[in-house]
Amino acid sequence: MLIIESIIFYLLLIDSVAANLVAWFEKEWFIKHFRLISRYFPIAKGWTLYYFILVLFIGFLLYQAGNLWGF
Repeated sequence: MLIIESIIFYLLLIDSVAANLVAWFEKEWFIKHFRLISRYFPIAKGWTLYYFILVLFIGFLLYQAGNLWGF
């Protein structure tokens, strides 16, 4: 179970970092290449930052419990 939790955490971490990079630096690219998705799910800096903070909090909890593989 330890490896599955770590893999899920690292996938979420990569996704949250990518979402923040797109929100902060490449918003026009996202709208241009994903027109249909961007209409229904507009990218916002606040939500992606909140997502990143939540993922870091989950990582902190996993680390404190000793379940974070790789550290």
